Amino acid sequence: EVQLVESGGGLVQAGGSLRLSCAVSGNTFDEITIGWFRQAPGKEREGVSCTDDGDRTTYYSDSVKGRFTMSSDFAENTVVLEMNSLKPEDTAVYYCGADTNTRCDAQPASFGSWGQGTQVTVSS
Repeated sequence: EVQLVESGGGLVQAGGSLRLSCAVSGNTFDEITIGWFRQAPGKEREGVSCTDDGDRTTYYSDSVKGRFTMSSDFAENTVVLEMNSLKPEDTAVYYCGADTNTRCDAQPASFGSWGQGTQVTVSS
């Protein structure tokens, strides 16, 4: 089973940047589909970015495309989400999710392993 531990996040002004990290253990990157998700108060969890197992293609939601970059540090077994040009609507709890038997185009519920979440707050 995949274990995930997020770090980073915090409070930043609009236009600023933050970096989130997700430490992965239990599986290697090529065995898992892994993504970043977020959940704002009163809203459903939504996908932000995701890398499929196998071909390692990375996808982004339209709301973050061009501003967020997801990358994998194979030496550290860590997935990083660089967030730039942050907007107040990016405020949410951000989660790292993974599974050995899902794809990026699947619903968040298909991801079986989750980190504890980290709060990102963007002030206007």
